Amino acid sequence: MREYILAEQTHAFVREQPWQAAVLPFGATEPHNLHMPYGTDTFQVELLGQRACERAYRAGARVALLPTIPYGVNTNHLRIPGALACSVTPTTLLHLLTDLVDSLERQGVRKLVLLNGHGGNELKPLMRELHHRSSVFLCLCDWFRMARDIYPGLFETPGEHADEVETSLGLAFFPDLLRPELADEGTAKPSRFDAINRGWISITRPWHLVSANTGLGNPKAATAEKGRRLMDVLGERLGDFLIELAAASVDETFPY
Repeated sequence: MREYILAEQTHAFVREQPWQAAVLPFGATEPHNLHMPYGTDTFQVELLGQRACERAYRAGARVALLPTIPYGVNTNHLRIPGALACSVTPTTLLHLLTDLVDSLERQGVRKLVLLNGHGGNELKPLMRELHHRSSVFLCLCDWFRMARDIYPGLFETPGEHADEVETSLGLAFFPDLLRPELADEGTAKPSRFDAINRGWISITRPWHLVSANTGLGNPKAATAEKGRRLMDVLGERLGDFLIELAAASVDETFPY
């Protein structure tokens, strides 16, 4: 029995728990090149949530992992033939988050980590929207930003989507759902505008134009060992943060 996973517990157990913090994972259901499953973002973020919460719970932190939201903002995938992108709008995501934060607040949970596994889920504006409405402390972790410092020593050509990084995680933790032999090189088509290519002009990228098969980054160098090493670092870092967060007193200067 994994006591830190809400969905696996009974009412008899949960009602007696003094929950100090909760973790809400956000995934997505979308194509990942030709070789990875549509649930990649959801599988990855849920596994990380489990790892981190287990680490924190074993250290005495009473943290609860909430069920993963499997639908993300994929509105820029909808013109890809056969994409079947299960997409919601940012407004829909805001309404859902608002309701969940309200229910946690009513139950006395005052700290919530938004654990994001999909780049299209831009959650920080939603946090700002709720900042003045709720007493719940919200913080955001985009897992794909957590361990960039170790990438040079671990990956050869990290990319962005269904790349060496994500493929390595897939090979390590859901290998039966991968078809590595089908992967293309994940080459990105540059924009006609140099400012966009350089990154100081931002757009909502039309995925049917930017990539042949929704991959960005070459997955060929991926290995299961790289995926396991990365997940170890991610779980340790997030777990240690949860331990600190759970123990922290919420006063007039929190979180400073």
